[in-house]
Amino acid sequence: MFKGAQTYHINSVEPIEVFYNLRIDLDKLKYAVHINKIVQDVTHENQNCYRILQLLLNTLYTISETDKNLDMVLGVFKLRLLCILGFTPQVMECTNCKEKENITYFSIKDNGLKCEMCGKQDTSTIQIGESTVNAIKYTVTAPPKKLYSFNLKDDALEEFKLVTKLYFNEKLEKEYKVEELF
Repeated sequence: MFKGAQTYHINSVEPIEVFYNLRIDLDKLKYAVHINKIVQDVTHENQNCYRILQLLLNTLYTISETDKNLDMVLGVFKLRLLCILGFTPQVMECTNCKEKENITYFSIKDNGLKCEMCGKQDTSTIQIGESTVNAIKYTVTAPPKKLYSFNLKDDALEEFKLVTKLYFNEKLEKEYKVEELF
């Protein structure tokens, strides 16, 4: 790759990973396209985006090569992307009173988890279970290569999807929907 007068030019390339399974499963392809649209919206040319690229490649690999729930993968991607972009939610203690126990709410407005008492007073909170709290904590703090090494049961998955969708749309001030390809 070399820089021309106004643009970069590429002489030749060799793919390292082609994510073949994305081509043979329309659901996987749909989620991969959706994730790529999000990355296009939050990145700019000549910007150092190594961490976003790492997240994107790990996510595409997970979608392509595993049978993880695609909604969970999307939720993890969105929450971790927000962390990279500077919207890391406070997950180790209540955002209001700093209590570390009885964390049962997620506050969209206050960017993080809240205890039961503080959560009931905040209208922007969503009540969540312990599994969802642990999933949010893990997503925010996990090493990049271990990011997708957990699963959620149905109820926790629905809560996780809701929290990540609302938090993501609120912080990026845009509603992202997984679109049908056909």
